[in-house]
Amino acid sequence: MGKKTGNEKEKEDKEAFEPLSLESKAPATVVLLLSSQEEDILVKATEAIQKFAEKGEENKVTLLGIGALGPLCKLIDHSNKVIKRNALMALGIMATNGEVSDALKKEDVIPLLLQKLTPEEDVVVHEFATLCLASMAVDFTCRVQINTNDGMPPLIKLLSSPDPDVAKNSLEIIFNLVQDLESLEVLHELGAIPPLLELLKSDFPVIQHLALQTFQRVTTDLETRKIFREEQGFERFMDLLDNMEFNDLHAEVLQTVSNCLGDIETLQLIHNSGGLTRLMEFVLAPSSPEIQCIAIKCITRAAQSSESRDVLHEQVIEKVLVELLSAADDNVKASACQAIAAISFHPGSKDRFRELEGVPIVVQLLCSESSALREAATQALSSLTHKNKANALSVYEAGGHEILIQQLSESSSSTVASSAATLSNMAEQEIIKSSILLQEGIQALVEPLESTDTQVLKYTAMCVAQLACGSTEREKFQKAGGLEPLVNLLHSNDKEVLKHACFAVYACAGDTSCAVKMCRLGALEILQEINQSVNRRSSFSELAMTSLLNSNLPVKYNRTRSLSANDIITSGFYDAGQACVGQPFLTLEELIRQPLNQKREIIVFNIPIEETVDLAEDRKPSPTEAEIGIKKVRMPPKKKKEKDKVDEEPQDILPDKSPITFGDVSLHMLIKEAKDTVFQLTDEREQYAALARLVSEAMGGAVPREKLHELGWVLHQSQLRFQLKSNVLPIGMINKGTYCHRALLFKCLADTIGKSCTLVRGDYNRAWNEVLLFKVDRENLRFSMPCRYIVDLMHQPGTLLPIDSPAAQEYQII
Repeated sequence: MGKKTGNEKEKEDKEAFEPLSLESKAPATVVLLLSSQEEDILVKATEAIQKFAEKGEENKVTLLGIGALGPLCKLIDHSNKVIKRNALMALGIMATNGEVSDALKKEDVIPLLLQKLTPEEDVVVHEFATLCLASMAVDFTCRVQINTNDGMPPLIKLLSSPDPDVAKNSLEIIFNLVQDLESLEVLHELGAIPPLLELLKSDFPVIQHLALQTFQRVTTDLETRKIFREEQGFERFMDLLDNMEFNDLHAEVLQTVSNCLGDIETLQLIHNSGGLTRLMEFVLAPSSPEIQCIAIKCITRAAQSSESRDVLHEQVIEKVLVELLSAADDNVKASACQAIAAISFHPGSKDRFRELEGVPIVVQLLCSESSALREAATQALSSLTHKNKANALSVYEAGGHEILIQQLSESSSSTVASSAATLSNMAEQEIIKSSILLQEGIQALVEPLESTDTQVLKYTAMCVAQLACGSTEREKFQKAGGLEPLVNLLHSNDKEVLKHACFAVYACAGDTSCAVKMCRLGALEILQEINQSVNRRSSFSELAMTSLLNSNLPVKYNRTRSLSANDIITSGFYDAGQACVGQPFLTLEELIRQPLNQKREIIVFNIPIEETVDLAEDRKPSPTEAEIGIKKVRMPPKKKKEKDKVDEEPQDILPDKSPITFGDVSLHMLIKEAKDTVFQLTDEREQYAALARLVSEAMGGAVPREKLHELGWVLHQSQLRFQLKSNVLPIGMINKGTYCHRALLFKCLADTIGKSCTLVRGDYNRAWNEVLLFKVDRENLRFSMPCRYIVDLMHQPGTLLPIDSPAAQEYQII
């Protein structure tokens, strides 16, 4: 090319812009320069922003407010290394501010930052790129984006960076990433364990602590623990424990050791290498209480599996724990109690603790002022006494049962639950049970029955079932108000609570008054609902239902329409008719108080006190004779609520010697006649036939089928109701009765004189009795299989109808 002419040079000089030296003290002006196309300007602008950001948090927020973030995010991908480095430094410094970090999430900068982690980039780029990512990785969505862009592998490589800041930032990002299960499970596959272990040798405590915190998290994964073992991680951790120069790391080291001891493989490896002995020595070695507590928790963690407990038992770990019960620090003693609770699932350990006299020491800890220690000691006793009578006796001899009863009113749900569980374990022995009851143990269970904690409810109900063994105890429990919260537990959706509540109901229902009370509280309806549910019913709910009914025969006959031969009717039984849906079952007292109505009569079986009965010549006195000398008295009024006091006017209901309340004299005569008639016969079939004829005669005699309508039993009983001014009729005063009345009387008399029969209610006032008799094979002089018969009380009184005969089937239907 030829040389330029003078005119051309003059033209270029005129078009050229003179260099400008710019100084600005306004951050907004510098931010505007970030959009420049000139590299020199960008270098100076990014450097100025970096220096400005370093001066404080306010400057970082100011830069955010004037729009520096967007241009900086673009410049981190600039081809000029200085601009890129300066932009990253500025961005990294700003990102340490929370507001900036939140805003940075919206810039989609994570893929660009991850691209800067390649080996080709210099250390400064690595440092500030990881600093940005570390600030953002605390957010879940950012962690997802890092994983989506395959960010974990380059971060793991940077753990080995010679620059401590890069290693620290990368480690911090990984620590945040492994909080999510997805990253946690793949970390070991990416080879992260060896470089993490190397970081434990770092000269920088912050890196060591971060590495240990990361190990605490990653060793919760089973596969990671395997790699940790293979890389001899446990040995390195034990070396750290042996080195007192690293005592500031011991707490975090022990947390990871605790995780590893959950595996029997790891425990066995530690045991074989002598690590377990070293760990127990470390537990007993003088150190801070905090470190001792964590070390003891390692043992507790190891004792979670039966195989691990075997290993610990072989190492006589019980001796170490008993020694720790005498430590000066309450937290150490509480941790020891928790370890005892865990290891005591081993039967041999239970016995060894007793042999080492550890049980009385634990009992003494129940008196501690520390609620946490009392809670842990109670848990230990619960485990020690479970299926171990000798330990239960040791607790009893140390006076532990008295303290445990007091603890049932503690505020700690765990303490209350463990106290109830321990008392239940101890109450399996009669001598201890008696002492617990003397200390009002069963009354103390009422309060925790109203808890909302499922463990408290479970163990309290279990203890109630254990202690409610006799009528006196059940009466005390009822008077203390325990039945209502117990019945309420039947509504529980927790299977364990429901199971033990049903068993407690079964135990309490052994007393008739308790059974009646629970029925009044709706227990029967709740149990019926439970037993109709596929998911909720169990053998315990069926047992509770059966027990309730067996102890309350009026309810059983009302609800199930039948009484078995084992259901023995006694004085006070009454037939309230067949149950109606949604209708509550009323007590006899409530029924007596009702005014006359048009509903079905109530038949009561009420034997008078024998000494007060003046036997008359006639079996049934006339109405006038029954009323001679009888004056009316008031029934004792029920307790009323405040709002009902205005209605407390007493009513004259029944005479004080009414056969309803005083006793059925006519019935007394029938019983005497039944004994005289039946017991003079030797053949059982004849005994039943004679009793059937007696019942028939008492109820109006034999009635042909075609003349049933002429019996007049309805009118007769209406007259009796009017005469007695009550819907309740004594069965002995009924002169005319149909099937249901005769069958009831037959059952009452048979049970009273010791004969066996059932009572079954049919429809339309039908009822019948079944008896079981053996047929005698006279030729071979032996009894054949027993046969069931229905006793005819109506048409051919005394006839025994085979249960499968047409006559028996006809007797049961209209």
